[in-house]
Amino acid sequence: MKDIIECVPNFSTSDQRVVEAILSEIKKTADAYLLDQTFDEYYNRLVVTFVGNKESIVQAALNSAAKAVELIDMNKHKGQHPRLGAVDVVPFIPIRNVTIVDCIEAAKKFGRSLAEQHDIPVYLYGAAAKPERSSLDWVRKGEYEALAEMIKKPERKPDFGPAMAHPTAGATIVGARKIMAGLNVNLGTSNLKITKKIAKALHAEKGGFTTVKAMGAEIPERKITQIGMSITDFEKTPLYRVFEVIRLEAERYNVSIVGSEFCGMAPLKSLIDIAAYYLKIDNLGEDRILEIAVRKAMEKGENSG
Repeated sequence: MKDIIECVPNFSTSDQRVVEAILSEIKKTADAYLLDQTFDEYYNRLVVTFVGNKESIVQAALNSAAKAVELIDMNKHKGQHPRLGAVDVVPFIPIRNVTIVDCIEAAKKFGRSLAEQHDIPVYLYGAAAKPERSSLDWVRKGEYEALAEMIKKPERKPDFGPAMAHPTAGATIVGARKIMAGLNVNLGTSNLKITKKIAKALHAEKGGFTTVKAMGAEIPERKITQIGMSITDFEKTPLYRVFEVIRLEAERYNVSIVGSEFCGMAPLKSLIDIAAYYLKIDNLGEDRILEIAVRKAMEKGENSG
């Protein structure tokens, strides 16, 4: 593919049968390629990563969304992650030979089609929205439980679709953004109050890093808690800096970090920054990564041939 757009839709489910049905719709869409899927019961949420060109990325997103609308009933949904609907949030991200403008166009095309085909209210966010409506926190205020009342307010009219919640699918949030990092850090405590205090110290709109959204969640089967984060600009706020702040804040409560994980795909640049920081490597960059150097050499040879 000459042009590549990434899509990372989040669906409100952890039901294996529903997950497989949604993924199947992506897999059978021509020129769309599934890269990753993550889901768990404590968030009750499925995060999918796939790529495609300007046309296939929208089609795959619509196909998977249609299946989610068919199978997910938000009236029965419970989960720790903030959410507004069955197809909760659908971001489009520029990867190769495309711009954020192309992704805004894809987001609006998807949002308009989803609203028309399924009578679902759709909100734009991020680069696709007006500045005063760009924040996910603003769009999700009150979450699904308050959607029926919130959507009636004139200032909260959806960008596409009816000004009323879909009876089972709620509402959908669609946008365009840069590549971000989803990082979860596990703490060796079952005390959710402590974890939420640390998350609050990180969250942008609560006094933390301007590019970080953070929340605390329980992982009951392991008797630990987790700080779930979205770092929207990991070049401005490197992951090692966020991790070190968590470590310092956790020490205040005599709590240890017991592990971490990426939610979705890990951006290479963020991993390079982590390696350079903790290993104190002075000359580490993408041009010194073997696999990247090989790929670029082969591409250069193909283009010259």
